Amino acid sequence: MAVGRPKRVTLRGRWLGQRLRELRDENRMKVDEVGDYLQRSSGTISRFESGLYPIRRAEVVALLDLYCVNDAKQRENLLRIADDVWQTGWWDGYAGDVSGWLVDFVWLESLATEHRLFEPCALPGLLQTEQYARALMMADDPSASKEQFDRWIELRMERQRLLDRDTPPCLDVVVDEAVLRRRVGGSRIMRAQLRHVLDVMDHPAVTFRVLPFSIGAHAGAVGSFNIFEMAEPYSEVAYVETVKGGLYIESPDTRPIVDRYDRLREASLDCEASAELISALIKELS
Repeated sequence: MAVGRPKRVTLRGRWLGQRLRELRDENRMKVDEVGDYLQRSSGTISRFESGLYPIRRAEVVALLDLYCVNDAKQRENLLRIADDVWQTGWWDGYAGDVSGWLVDFVWLESLATEHRLFEPCALPGLLQTEQYARALMMADDPSASKEQFDRWIELRMERQRLLDRDTPPCLDVVVDEAVLRRRVGGSRIMRAQLRHVLDVMDHPAVTFRVLPFSIGAHAGAVGSFNIFEMAEPYSEVAYVETVKGGLYIESPDTRPIVDRYDRLREASLDCEASAELISALIKELS
């Protein structure tokens, strides 16, 4: 990743600002007192704490000293986040094509050591063929230009390259049976998509399970969600998609979502039975 001034408010920038605000509150200091210490305006300090302005590493060090943060591990973790705020990755090149929350999602996806997800309506982006993805996008936003569709497809295909890494994240997927039966793009495109899922299921880092219709009511009625297990200095993060964008939830508040995922996984077919179901559906489409 390259280093440069962030061009947008990032999730990691908000996390750093939130922790700095918590440290200030713990020390019972006012914004203007911190501003005087750093020789910054009160408005700038507030923007640091909200993540609107990126804060330089030297100023983070000064604040850690001011707030008497002497624990070496805590200081190291906060300084690593401060450094990450100034890092840019390939995904930032698509900031003009998608919402900021989606760019943050791709950043999490790229850093996660384990990624668990539930999808009730469509196959996850990491498993989609180009034609399946295009059919979904055209149904979602039929007014978009061909050039815009091409950029969205390019981003989605680029995301999938993480499974080609020497040490890819563990991808644990549960989808509703309806996802496999809905003929997105027509029979030909769906048949190729299901064959692609079978191929990806052979990847040692991928686990794919189907939640069958026969289970009846289940814990996934709330909709799709993702759980990212992160290496230090980051904690576990859950992502819940809404009509207006994404909601990010940090550990320990992720516990109810993790519990919900575990119940869905337990209710699902095992990998072998899931593959058998997919194979049967491919024959139906032939």
